[in-house]
Amino acid sequence: QVQVVESGGGLVQPGGSLRLSCAASGSIFSIYFATWHRQAPGKQRELVASINGGYINYAESVKGRFTISRDNAKPTVYLQMNSLKPEDTAVYSCGIRGSFAGATYWGQGTQVTVSS
Repeated sequence: QVQVVESGGGLVQPGGSLRLSCAASGSIFSIYFATWHRQAPGKQRELVASINGGYINYAESVKGRFTISRDNAKPTVYLQMNSLKPEDTAVYSCGIRGSFAGATYWGQGTQVTVSS
């Protein structure tokens, strides 16, 4: 089957940057759909960014700061996070779908903490 492995989370100061990676293995050989969600303590799970076919969308709170991208050769989806704010602190989870009608597979989540 499909395994999704996330990496890149950690502790960063406000204004800093992190790049999250989400690598798929198994029966997924390209990425049709990818999404990054996050959930912070006391908050609902939130869609951060997504690639849906050829369309890319971002939450308003991260527009201009975060960039989602994919590398179908690996396949891996990335979330480049710049100008990080304390309110970006959350567990970030990645979902990947390899075809239009395929299932979405999720990673284990990675903790991002933005603090001085």
